[in-house]
Amino acid sequence: MAGWSLVKVALLSDCYPPRLGGIERQVHDLAHELARAGHGVEVFTATPGAEGERHGRRSVEEDGVVVHRMALPLPYGVPVNPFAPREVRRRLRAGGFDVAHVHVGVVSPFATDMVRTARSAGLPVAATVHCLLGRWQPVVQAAGHLRRWSRDGVALSAVSRMAAEQVRSVAGGGEVAVLNNGVDAAWWAPAADRGERPPSEGVRVATAIRLVSRKRPLVLLGILHDARERLDPAIPLRATVAGAGPQRRAMEAYLRARGMDWVELPGRLDREGLRRLHHASDLYLSAARLEAFGIAALEARAAGLPVLAPRRTGVDDVIEDGVEGVLADDAGLAPALARLAGDAATRERMRAHVRSTPPRQAWPRTVAATLTEYRRAGARA
Repeated sequence: MAGWSLVKVALLSDCYPPRLGGIERQVHDLAHELARAGHGVEVFTATPGAEGERHGRRSVEEDGVVVHRMALPLPYGVPVNPFAPREVRRRLRAGGFDVAHVHVGVVSPFATDMVRTARSAGLPVAATVHCLLGRWQPVVQAAGHLRRWSRDGVALSAVSRMAAEQVRSVAGGGEVAVLNNGVDAAWWAPAADRGERPPSEGVRVATAIRLVSRKRPLVLLGILHDARERLDPAIPLRATVAGAGPQRRAMEAYLRARGMDWVELPGRLDREGLRRLHHASDLYLSAARLEAFGIAALEARAAGLPVLAPRRTGVDDVIEDGVEGVLADDAGLAPALARLAGDAATRERMRAHVRSTPPRQAWPRTVAATLTEYRRAGARA
C-alpha cells in the first residue's frame, strides 16, 4: 500500500444515513471526501435505506459511493444482522478492495463482526473507535475484542486523545492512533465578517445537542442561568438550544420556573439551519462530558464561534483553551460565559482568530491522516 496513490476502501459501520447521529454523519462524509479525492469507496452497513432497502441491496450515491444495505427487517430499523458476515466476506473478496475501515461505537455488533469478516477476506483492517468507553470499559475489556484486534494486526485508532487513551488501556497497550473527525471548514465558514453588532442587541449563545440526559441539557440551562445572574444586567443575553429529544419537556419546565424567556428551544435544525444559527451568534456553549470528540463544537468553531466546553473531553482536541474558547470544569463554565459575554474585546479577539484560522480537522487534513492509517493497516497486515 505504501506505493499506492489511490485506494479502494470498504467502510463498514452499523449505522449510516438516513439514520441521524455522529458516527452516521462522519462515515457518510468520509466516504464522499475520499471519493472526491479519487479513491474507490463502498459502504457496508446494517442500516436500512430511506425506502426500506435491505437484504444486501446495493445503491450508488453521488460521487460514486456504493452502499450495501445489509439490514434485516427489524423493529425501528435496529442495525443488527448476525447473518451478514458470509455475504459481506464474499463481496469483499470479489470487490478488489485494498483495505477495510471499520467504525465502532460502544455497542456495535455489526461492526465488531465486520473486523473479523474483513480479516478473513484477506484485507488489511483499520478500526476507529468513535466513543468513550466510560462505564462500559470493564465490559469491553472482558469481551476482549480490542485486545484480539491489536494482537491480530488491526490498526486501531480513536477519534480523540482521550478516547485513544481508553482504547489503549483496554487493548493492552500498543499503538492507538488519534484520527479526529473531519469538518467541511469552507462550507461552515461565514462568507464575510458581519462587523460589530450594536450593543443593544446583546450577546447570543448557541448550542446544538440531542436533548437526552447523557448530553446534560439541564446542566447547560443551569450554566446559562448562573451566567445571567453574574452578568451586568445592562447586557442583554439570548441563547438558542437547538435539538430534539425526551428531555425537552423537563427543559421547558426549568425555563418557565426561572423566567428564562430569553432561551429558545427551536427543535432540531438541519445543517443549513445550524449554520445560520452559528453565523448569527457570538459564542457556543456545551455542557456534555461524555464527548468522545465533539463534532457539534467543531462545526461551531468552523463557523467562527469561540467555544466554551468542559475540559477533559474530546473537545480538548478541537479547542485551544484561551485562544479558540474556554475549557473549564463545571464550576468554571458559568463564570467564563459571563466573563466573555461582558468582555467584547476578548470575545472579538477569539472570534477573529477562529474566523481567520481554519480548524486542524478540515477534511483535506483528515483524509490525509486516514490514508496514513490505511498504510499502517497494510504494514501491520
